[in-house]
Amino acid sequence: MSGAHRPLAERRICLATHNAGKAREVEALLAEHGIEVVTAGELGLPVPEETETTFIGNASLKALAAARASGMVAMADDSGFSVRALNGAPGVYTANWAEQPDGSRDYGAAMAKVERLARHSADHAAWFSCALVIAWPDGHVEPFLGEAPGRWIWPPRGERGFGYDPMFVPDGGHETFAEMEPARKHAISHRAAAFRLLSEACLPPR
Repeated sequence: MSGAHRPLAERRICLATHNAGKAREVEALLAEHGIEVVTAGELGLPVPEETETTFIGNASLKALAAARASGMVAMADDSGFSVRALNGAPGVYTANWAEQPDGSRDYGAAMAKVERLARHSADHAAWFSCALVIAWPDGHVEPFLGEAPGRWIWPPRGERGFGYDPMFVPDGGHETFAEMEPARKHAISHRAAAFRLLSEACLPPR
């Protein structure tokens, strides 16, 4: 996108998620800028089908749907876990790998699938990606992409975090995302990297 960024002047926005873990992390980041969050789940908005093939595409789809349905400025997150030995999979299909026949999600099974498919490779490089998109009801969007590079490990470790956090150790670290204190994870995560870009471009100074 070229040209100037559109500033976010609103003090209350819709966060286009039904995921409590994501909501907590984004709410904590926005609270520092004096921005209150109401989630799509709280508003009873439907979950749009994620039909795009990129993180930015899916986040834009979700943010625009929430903005138009709520009449509010909306923010959406699309994030995923990628393994180099698997050519970047699961990537945008990160959540799909955890889906079970009954409709629930089992991230223990998803992590086991990663290990089963990648165990024979000496390359353990992995990364989390996060797209954050702000959308206005008039259709304007501001997209930002952040990454956290590291490696996958087995067996998983830690009880904090969510998703694939227990099998990911960021570059330069020894703890998994699921072993870290939340404040430390938030400071170095893919979501924090995307949020720094968004903050510099669109948010008022703290």
